[in-house]
Amino acid sequence: MTPDRAQLVEHARQSIAHGSKSFAMASKLFDPATRDRAWLLYAWCRGCDDLADGQEMGHGMQIVADPAARLATIRARTALALAGQPSGDPAFDGFGLVARECGIPAAVAEDLIEGFALDAAGWRPQTEQDLYQYCYHVAGTVGVMMAIVMGVSPDDEATLDRACDLGLAFQLANIARDVREDHDAGRRYLPLDWLKELKIPESELFAPPYRKRLASLGARLAERSAAYEASARVGAAALPFRSAWAVLAAAGIYGDIAREVSRRGTTAWDTRVATSKTAKLGWVVKSWWQARRPKKGLPRPPGLWTRPRR
Repeated sequence: MTPDRAQLVEHARQSIAHGSKSFAMASKLFDPATRDRAWLLYAWCRGCDDLADGQEMGHGMQIVADPAARLATIRARTALALAGQPSGDPAFDGFGLVARECGIPAAVAEDLIEGFALDAAGWRPQTEQDLYQYCYHVAGTVGVMMAIVMGVSPDDEATLDRACDLGLAFQLANIARDVREDHDAGRRYLPLDWLKELKIPESELFAPPYRKRLASLGARLAERSAAYEASARVGAAALPFRSAWAVLAAAGIYGDIAREVSRRGTTAWDTRVATSKTAKLGWVVKSWWQARRPKKGLPRPPGLWTRPRR
C-alpha cells in the first residue's frame, strides 16, 4: 500500500535534511505547497542517486558490483510510480505523486535516468560538449522539473532553458569539488580533451608534477559554472517571488562551492569544499534583495550549451 501524502512529504523532508543542507535551507524559502513538492522531487533524485552509487543520503559513493541491476531497479520503480502504482519505495512513490500534480513529462524523468545509465556503462566524456550532455542528464533535467514544480509551463522553453542552466551550474560545481572523490571511485568527468591539452595522464591526476595543471581545470570548471549560474539568475525573474528567492539563494550557495575550488588552487582537493552556515544565511539575505530586483530582458548568451528539445 502506498503511504499517504503526508507520510511521503515527511519522508522527503528527512531525505533533504540529511542529504543536502544547502538545498534544505533554500527550500524553506518556498511557499509551503511548492516546498513540499520540491522535497518530493528531491527525494526521488536522492533515491535514484543512492541506488546507483551504493550511497546513503548522498554519502559514501563506491564502486558497485551490479550497476545494471541497480539501473533496472531505478527504471522499474520510476515506471510504477509514474503509472500511479505502489513502487515499494516512498522516494519513488512521492515522485509519482508530484509528477501527477504538476504535469512533469515522463520524458524528462527518463532523460535523468539516462545519466545513471551513462555511469553504469562506465562512460567518460571525451569533449567539453560531452560534459554538458552528461550534466544535462544528471542535473539539468532536475532544474527543468523543479521549474515545472514552481509553476512554469512545460511549453515555456525559454524559462526551462534557464532552469536547465542552473542544473548545469550546480553539476559543474559538483564535478569541480569532487574530482578526487570521483577519481577514487573509478570515475572521471573531466573531458579527455582537457587532459590531453594540458598533458595530464588520466591515471596520474593527483601526481605532484600535474597538480598546478589540474588546479587550472578546477578553475575552468568554476568559470563554466559561473556562466550558467548567471544565465539562470536571469531566468529567475519569470518565477513567483518566493520561488525566485529560493532559486537565487541556492544559486549563490552552490556557486560558492565552485568559487572556493577555484580560490584554493592546488589545495582544492585536500579537504572537501563546503559552504558554511553563515555563508548560507548570507545568501538567504542577499537573494531576498535580488529577488525584489530581478534581472529582466537579458538574452541568453548564444555560446551556452542548450538542452535537447523533445
